[in-house]
Amino acid sequence: MARRIDTYLTHLVPEEKFAFYEAVRDFSDTEIAPNLLHWERDHSLVPDDCIRKMGELGLFGLPIAEQYGGQGGDHTDLVLMGLALGYHSQSVAITPGAALSLGAKPLQLCGTEAQKQAHLPALARGERMFVFGLSEPGRGSDAANPEVTAVRKGDKWVISGEKCWSTNAHWASHVVVHAMTNPSGQNGRRSTCFIVPMNQRGVFYQEMKGKKVWEQSSTGSIMFDNVEVPHEAILGTENDGFKVMVTTLNGGRLFIASLALASLAFALDKTRVYAEERIQFDDKPIGRFQRVQDVIVDMDIALDSGLTWLMHLCSLYEKNQLSREQAAKVKVECSRKASELVMLAMEVCGGVSCFDEFGLIRHHNDLFVTRVGEGSNFALKDLIVRPLRSN
Repeated sequence: MARRIDTYLTHLVPEEKFAFYEAVRDFSDTEIAPNLLHWERDHSLVPDDCIRKMGELGLFGLPIAEQYGGQGGDHTDLVLMGLALGYHSQSVAITPGAALSLGAKPLQLCGTEAQKQAHLPALARGERMFVFGLSEPGRGSDAANPEVTAVRKGDKWVISGEKCWSTNAHWASHVVVHAMTNPSGQNGRRSTCFIVPMNQRGVFYQEMKGKKVWEQSSTGSIMFDNVEVPHEAILGTENDGFKVMVTTLNGGRLFIASLALASLAFALDKTRVYAEERIQFDDKPIGRFQRVQDVIVDMDIALDSGLTWLMHLCSLYEKNQLSREQAAKVKVECSRKASELVMLAMEVCGGVSCFDEFGLIRHHNDLFVTRVGEGSNFALKDLIVRPLRSN
């Protein structure tokens, strides 16, 4: 069956980028879709073999410059990867997605040449993976003021505290830690980011159990017990960690929007086919009812408009013209609209929607993460409204 999303993408991206999307889409169909139900029922993370194959496909080096061994792609390629992999599973898509948008990206944007030379080639090959240590048990939306601290002692820094909700922690070789370094400084100049090896003495990782969303994605808690790192471990500049964080999350919000649209694309195709196959009342398909048609049409409109908006913002990102408000808006709207419409799609399809094999319940559950990940929608609306309140 032709995917509706492909119809729109062919007109939104150049031919070579669509060919890349097709390659990742076909990989998803052959390597992920046939195994996904088994992974879910076995409660397993994305298998190492699947991660290895994604590495061989070049996905972990996608936006990394060729001089560091990457593919030299751009943010549009990253978003296209999210659309292609997320169609079947956001859990799988976020694995290379977070490794790039939250792991390699801050290093690309803010790292020194020595740091890039030391890490980017291995990251591009998928031999290493960075995890972004941002969220904390006591700091969710107020991520600008971390409770994790880093205290300078001579030529070293001592890091203490806990990070949680750290995507890809299970596979991570290093963690980028956002820590408080200047509590009395002005807002936005209080924190610093550090690159810390996960095997460093005093670093302890534990997978967060009981999670019912993104079940194949690793989500870890990382403890820092007086971890000593050299001054050279700073990513960016001292007391400029907020800038590193904001710069990283801006692009990450576009990727989260792509996951929401990928789930919507899956639900649209599943529902429109089911509506023509489900026979009821006078031996006719339920797709003839206007209320069913309304849901399908609304899904199609939301997918069309969302993709157009997202691709436009990707082009602005590449030109360094994307504002924080624009990135927040598309993340909020795509996640909200997809969540609402997938719920309606489940009502159209009825009880079969509750079964894992049908697929809609997976996307319904995972869409919750797109509403709270990379900044909760409630918190982002506070950011979006600021220019609307100015005179």
